Amino acid sequence: MISTQTHVHEIQGSTMIFPEIPHNHRFAGMTGQVIPVGNNDHIHAFEMTTDFTEIHLHEVGGFTGTSIPVGNGRHVHFASGISTLNRGHVHEFVFATLIDDPLRG
Repeated sequence: MISTQTHVHEIQGSTMIFPEIPHNHRFAGMTGQVIPVGNNDHIHAFEMTTDFTEIHLHEVGGFTGTSIPVGNGRHVHFASGISTLNRGHVHEFVFATLIDDPLRG
């Protein structure tokens, strides 16, 4: 089977603040490649570790939504979810990926 490389997106974001121990976490990374869905659309998987704050960190992961056109043939994806449990709490997160192929003219 021959596979073709598709594309990935950069991700950067911050979790929502946990009020009982006021803090949040930052995360950055890349999505996985295209996962085809529906009729001519796609999503991406993502998984990364947050920064280390208040003596702990969390994992964030899941799947993006389908592509959202932003003009010039480019697109982004939206994602939201809940981090892993650590130190007795979780964090919600929401982000939009960066555009695909940012150096394309």
